[in-house]
Amino acid sequence: MLVIGSGASGLAAAVSAERTGARVALATKTTLQACNSAKAQGGIQAAFSQDDSPEVHAEDVMRSSHETAEPRLVEVLTSEAPSAIHWLEELGVEFTRSNGGYRLARCGGATRHRLLQVGDRTGHAITKALREAYESGAGTELPHHALVCLQPRENGWTATFETKNEEIADVDAASVILAAGGRCFHEAETRGELSTNHPNATGEVTRIALDAGAEARDLDALQYHPNGGAWPNTMQGYSIPETTRAYGAVLLNADGEEFTDSLGARDAVSQAIVDEVGTGKGVLTPDGRPAVWLDTTRISEEDAEISLPYMLRRYRGAGIDPLAEKIFTYPVLHYQNGGLVIDEHAETTLEGVFACGEIAGGTHGRNRMMGNSLLECTVFGRRAGKAAAEKART
Repeated sequence: MLVIGSGASGLAAAVSAERTGARVALATKTTLQACNSAKAQGGIQAAFSQDDSPEVHAEDVMRSSHETAEPRLVEVLTSEAPSAIHWLEELGVEFTRSNGGYRLARCGGATRHRLLQVGDRTGHAITKALREAYESGAGTELPHHALVCLQPRENGWTATFETKNEEIADVDAASVILAAGGRCFHEAETRGELSTNHPNATGEVTRIALDAGAEARDLDALQYHPNGGAWPNTMQGYSIPETTRAYGAVLLNADGEEFTDSLGARDAVSQAIVDEVGTGKGVLTPDGRPAVWLDTTRISEEDAEISLPYMLRRYRGAGIDPLAEKIFTYPVLHYQNGGLVIDEHAETTLEGVFACGEIAGGTHGRNRMMGNSLLECTVFGRRAGKAAAEKART
């Protein structure tokens, strides 16, 4: 079987499939290390606190999606979240702990503290562990294989790739997992905007799947990260971890006033910032970009050192200490909420073709909560790998 994409979802699928007994090949457009998942900083959600449950987590997802998420996918996501965390720990991920348990933060749109973190490089830790798990197995790696076509064949599919030397290579597989992410880097370039995304996020695999006959939903629903870095220029497009707000930072306008719930859902916070700037109450960066203030001086040094060390290094390296001065922020294009229609096993409407991660739609509806992307990658990556491996055996 064939996996296309080497972010968290593709790696989780490949590891899961191989452990189910499948012969696996993992193809990626450039290198296995190049992906959006490794850039994810904030964390991963799972219901572990005594006042929390998968059902409450699911309610938060549905509310944040404005009831547009697919309930059966949400139930899978939230009910399997704790076991997904334990699976990642078995692979070597060490989540930040405190007082004998996980250090849990409350993230935007959540009613409980359920965000687990590895400092503020959670995505890096997860993808590193998954990649090492795959590389230690017998699976094949196909770097510098860019998908250009997907066609059905008897008992499976033929994937056509363009390789590094611009040669064409066909790979036949009994089942295929599409885990190539979204299109927000390309979309931001088209719009002349900033994006948090890796340059590989160009969306052609979604188009190829649609050309092959797959159904999609909510493809117009792109998400802005509320807290994009706006200044200095080396930080423009950087996704300031939303855990800054979980640990006390608040959004302020030019008059120093709070103008929104800093722990609101992503779309609500992003829109509030845009609206505040639109009313003339924003601030301008030294290079003339619109922004508001993120008052990170309210974060305790202990919380920052434990949960935001990478952000501190980045900003201090640029000459700004976020614990001593407010920082400029403005929404930046971040995530493709919609994608290919899947069922509970991550199978698309094309038999034998599965999808997981950002390329799949429905789990988040039209607005994703932070911390649920890495969770979706793990939960549905595992499910896709197992189901595709079983499909390949039939």
